[in-house]
Amino acid sequence: MSSSEETNGGPVIRDLRRIDPATGQVRDSGQGGPAQPGSRGPSKPRGKHAASRPGGASFGAAGPAGPGARPGTARPGADRADEAAGTPADVQAAEQQLAERTADLQRVTAEYANYRKRVERDRAAVREQAVANVLSGLVPVLDDIGRAREHEELVGGFKSVAESLEAAVAKLGLESFGEEGEPFDPRVHEALMHSYSPDVTEPTCVKILQPGYRVGERTLRPARVEVAEPGEAEAPDEPDAGVHHQPSGSDDAPGRQETSADDE
Repeated sequence: MSSSEETNGGPVIRDLRRIDPATGQVRDSGQGGPAQPGSRGPSKPRGKHAASRPGGASFGAAGPAGPGARPGTARPGADRADEAAGTPADVQAAEQQLAERTADLQRVTAEYANYRKRVERDRAAVREQAVANVLSGLVPVLDDIGRAREHEELVGGFKSVAESLEAAVAKLGLESFGEEGEPFDPRVHEALMHSYSPDVTEPTCVKILQPGYRVGERTLRPARVEVAEPGEAEAPDEPDAGVHHQPSGSDDAPGRQETSADDE
């Protein structure tokens, strides 16, 4: 320990600052000024980012972007200009794409609606055809029931079965048609007999031989009728009153002429 330190008997603090605070000159490396009581030694950077680069630019500060700026450097003004320049084209492309998607959706919707209607129509046609085929096989049975009713033979249990069958086919949509006195229609009537009558003014069904049957607009069997047209009723053929037939047992020979005594 030096004599000066022994004399003072206190801590010795040396000034190791590179810049002399009094003269402002750079001190020689490794040399420090005289120690000053109360000094804390060489100063150190106080902050983590206190170091600076030459020219006064700190490490944490971002300088303005120049022509040689690295990729990823933010350019707010240029981005706003590019966005403003590309907006009309992007909007036009988006509107065109929206119109195409809307047209596709409308076309698909229309196709699905038509498909659903076609399926429902085909389903109804198949059901009607199936019902018509079943009821066509029951038409002869209904004819037998009608004839039995005309002859008053529809009695007892057979009557109950016949009424139940007629109610069942009526529930399925079977209708009978054909009445006496209605005009003759070749689309729904089948003429089995023909006559003339002065009581009618047009071809008329004067007698229903067998009723017709239909399901909805489908005719299963036309009504079989007797048709009468306007005109005088034809009289039955009678033998001629002016023609006399000679008995086969006569003795007169054919072609023989009788003469009287006056002719002689």
